Amino acid sequence: MTTVARPRRSSALTVPAFRRLWIAGLVSDAGDWLMFIALPLVVLELTGSALGTSVAFLLELAPPVLLAPVTGRVADRLPRRLVMVVAMLAQAGSLLPLLAVRDRADLPLLYGVIVAHATFAAFFEPAKNAVLPALVGPDRAMSANALVGLNNDLGRIVGGPLGGALLAVAGLSAVVLVDIATYLVAAALVATLPRERVPRTARPAGPSHGGPLAVLADPASRAPIVVAFVAAVAQGLFLLLFVFFVTDILGGAEADVGVLRGVQAIGAIAAGVVLGVLGARLSVLRLTVAGSVIFTVLTAVTWNLSFVTHAMPVYLTLFAVIGAPGVLLGAGLTSLLQQASDDDRRGSAFAAFGLAQAAGQALGLLAAGALQGTAGTLPLLEVQATTYAVAAVLALIVLRPLSAHRHGGRNRTGAVGTLHPLAPERAGEHQGDAGRREDGEVVAAEAEADQDGPHRLGAEQQARPGG
Repeated sequence: MTTVARPRRSSALTVPAFRRLWIAGLVSDAGDWLMFIALPLVVLELTGSALGTSVAFLLELAPPVLLAPVTGRVADRLPRRLVMVVAMLAQAGSLLPLLAVRDRADLPLLYGVIVAHATFAAFFEPAKNAVLPALVGPDRAMSANALVGLNNDLGRIVGGPLGGALLAVAGLSAVVLVDIATYLVAAALVATLPRERVPRTARPAGPSHGGPLAVLADPASRAPIVVAFVAAVAQGLFLLLFVFFVTDILGGAEADVGVLRGVQAIGAIAAGVVLGVLGARLSVLRLTVAGSVIFTVLTAVTWNLSFVTHAMPVYLTLFAVIGAPGVLLGAGLTSLLQQASDDDRRGSAFAAFGLAQAAGQALGLLAAGALQGTAGTLPLLEVQATTYAVAAVLALIVLRPLSAHRHGGRNRTGAVGTLHPLAPERAGEHQGDAGRREDGEVVAAEAEADQDGPHRLGAEQQARPGG
């Protein structure tokens, strides 16, 4: 009787190629936070109004919505590594005009840079999310998504303070040059990822085979996208109302706004580390549902506790904790969509995902801006908490069937023409063979791997096994 070895469920960081991608994301996210802190301050200085800053945020949300059909098809038809590298180089180049921004007359140029930068990011995100399952294997997808999300919080801690300091000491040009450098370093790291060997026939060829509408027609793919849209509406409400909550309701200063936003990274980082290490061993569905429910409860408690106390230490604790379930929800929805979508449509699936998130945030921002003056801050925050509750109920209803769909249907992670790890039932088949494969490493049909040596994919030799 032959015993089949069970697949290992280790962290995604055990995969050398993913380590390089993760480091690239960390460098890039730190640079993004430099600009995320600096640009709103520059816009506010040039316009003298919060409206100008709101316009900047809305412009950033437009490309993922308008370009979703295009970005998804690009990620599904072209090698995703190439798409990511070109997108990052284009993002770096799009920042160069900011070096010429001097006064209010340059505001259209600044807005144009925001649109261009967000446009190239709209191409990068679907390609990145689509390539992860093939890079680390389906069992490590949750771990990988949590670690990718962790980069945003680590980048906030590094890039946020550095962005404000650089802007104050050396001006916008210094921020721009440092951000460009981070993109160049990240692009160089991504360029070392294994080459995809995708037959042209494996990619969708007609309008009926791809795009966000085709993705939304699939119930398994539609479910996490719908939950993400509702949660994004609540997030959009939060982005604007949070400032009023701290200053008007709690009586805090502008510094308190920054501190409370910053401490959210504590829970998010803790959850990201735990999921990054243990995520491959945990149920994605249960973590996602638990994240949505806990996030809803903590949100409602936070807003309603203001009727009892305005003590800042209480809210520091709540906002530090609330980052953790947010990571569970975000990484979980991403993982479920990766599981539910075929590889040849995964780029379109994440284009639709980005469209839903951007549209939801825009709707929330617009609603908060239009209603805050008349309805008041706390009533709208109650609506925001209720919106998260709707997302949690939807998660309980529409995500649960995905478990049966995943186990009872076809395996959607290792589609024809992609680079994929061994399926679980074959994981122990070639142990001891000269051509055995390292579990979780991306391999082509002819790829040969040695546990301690570099990995050769087709004609490409991996020269940086440690990342």
